[in-house]
Amino acid sequence: MNPISFLKMHGLGNDFVVIDSRKTEAVTTPALAKALGDRHRGVGFDQLAELRPADDADFTLDFWNSDGSRAGACGNASRCVASLVMEEMGVSALTFRTERGILHAERSGDLIRVNLGQPQLQWDQIPLAHAVPTEHLPLAGDPVGVGMGNPHCVFFVPDAEAVDLATRGAEVEHDPLFPQRTNVEFASMIAPDHLRMRVWERGAGITLACGTGTCATAVAAHLRGLTGRRVTVDVDGGRMEIDWRDDGVWMTGPVARVFEGVLSPEWLATI
Repeated sequence: MNPISFLKMHGLGNDFVVIDSRKTEAVTTPALAKALGDRHRGVGFDQLAELRPADDADFTLDFWNSDGSRAGACGNASRCVASLVMEEMGVSALTFRTERGILHAERSGDLIRVNLGQPQLQWDQIPLAHAVPTEHLPLAGDPVGVGMGNPHCVFFVPDAEAVDLATRGAEVEHDPLFPQRTNVEFASMIAPDHLRMRVWERGAGITLACGTGTCATAVAAHLRGLTGRRVTVDVDGGRMEIDWRDDGVWMTGPVARVFEGVLSPEWLATI
């Protein structure tokens, strides 16, 4: 097996392995994603992002979780990869294709913003197991259900810091209401335009940030009448700006390129 080159990047501590397969065949499999996601025996990541060619956009982007499952969307990984390709192409804006469709990204100074599209607010779009009011899901804590290309369950609590995230996140992720499991967010109010949010990601567990989760939380807060459509969200890894516009939910924040590496044939042969 040939060696595989990769990049390690992060957005607010939400960390990713990036594999560029635009000039080769796609290489990621569930087994590779799970092995590579092991922080002791592999490299470790919250999600893996693999670039592939696209006929109708600048590139295609596939996402994988660290447990080997597929992730339909990943906002911070999208921003990281968009930053790389914009630098490579010498442009300040581009488009890319995901399971969500064609998305747009822009550079704004040192920050990268991406439009993750309109939220999915119908029960069968999120998806849920059966028809229920998505603004008031029938679970303890009265959460909101939002889809951002992947499912989210958003709780509003007095103090996000006080939540037992590991226990509650794992419980809700696997609740029968969510046939594809769900990401779980706990948010508390700082001001009418400022939220504090912590996240349990489906297939990854506790992470320092989650782009789609931050967008889902901002959407849920507006639907509940807690905020306007533009809000600052503080996560464990830093701060993001969310703006729910007519053309979709835009997310803005920093990205970081950490290191480059090569997966050895010897290690790949053990998978």
